[in-house]
Amino acid sequence: MTTILVTGGAGFIGSALVRHLLASSDDRVVNVDALTYAADLSSLDAVMHDPRHVFVHADVNDGPTLRALFAAHRPEGVVHLAAESHVDRSIDAPKAFIDTNVVGTTTLLQEALHHWGGLPRAEADRFRFVHVSTDEVFGSAAGTARFDESTPYDPSSPYAASKAAADHLARAWHRTYGLPVIVTNCSNNFGPYQFPEKLIPLVIAKALAGEPLPVYGRGENVRDWLYVEDHVCALRLVLERGTPGDTYCIGGHGERRNIDVVRAICALLDELQPDPGGAHERLVRFVADRPGHDLRYAIDPVHIQRSLGWAPQESFESGLRKTVEWYLANREWSARIADTRYRGERLGVQGAR
Repeated sequence: MTTILVTGGAGFIGSALVRHLLASSDDRVVNVDALTYAADLSSLDAVMHDPRHVFVHADVNDGPTLRALFAAHRPEGVVHLAAESHVDRSIDAPKAFIDTNVVGTTTLLQEALHHWGGLPRAEADRFRFVHVSTDEVFGSAAGTARFDESTPYDPSSPYAASKAAADHLARAWHRTYGLPVIVTNCSNNFGPYQFPEKLIPLVIAKALAGEPLPVYGRGENVRDWLYVEDHVCALRLVLERGTPGDTYCIGGHGERRNIDVVRAICALLDELQPDPGGAHERLVRFVADRPGHDLRYAIDPVHIQRSLGWAPQESFESGLRKTVEWYLANREWSARIADTRYRGERLGVQGAR
């Protein structure tokens, strides 16, 4: 039995990883989450009482608590997912992104280093620290180019810049101190339990409510979509078989213009939940673009495919159908968030034209 410390394990990707690890392995999971607005403990209902799951309400900036957790549970691996992650919120309030993504990552790296340095040789050799990042650190992909592990960093938003800084810190802790760090950069995730500030769940919620569906600019911005279950399978492979000091770009071969994503959601809803008022696409409204909005993201995942044998199991179409079906079957989940935390209002309008 291996013990894995997961940060941000009550968030969208983190909770999917926790559920995956507990369902498909004998691992113990120490789940650390600060329970900020985007976390949701209901995403852990299936595992909260599993004896192999330990949930700890703590912030990655809390060094003493992290040190105590490392000492008490002696994890063989860390998967660092805790982050502020919404670009629009980073435009409105960038300091929170620096506090969590940069300072918090530094705190966690330092406590992991302290733990790793005290391990017996055999345990130290097995230890891994997986730092989970984003393709947004690369800026906008030109022409038909796709990001890979050698792409230079060129972040546009405060969010992307904070994650770029965290990536550099993670690699520095490997190069300077020898901490066995592995960095991953993933494309846009989607799937069940995603907080409805992000495009796909936001469009689903607004369409079901008969509200306008806001699309930035003319909807020409391209994102590379990755079903969350495929992502967590990749993270497990990286944790178990990845090479310290290496980087793995994880993408789902799912490049789509934002307007095409919205239209695909509308078409599925027309099929699964018809609106007496007409086709859901009638609700699309183009709005002022996001400041600093990168035109295109696209990942080339050939390195992780060749070195670790990973490939996405869901196409964009099959993953989107599963996602829409989940939100239709769990409408009370989105309604509870709308009643308490987020009503679908636009964020990040500072500087918008």
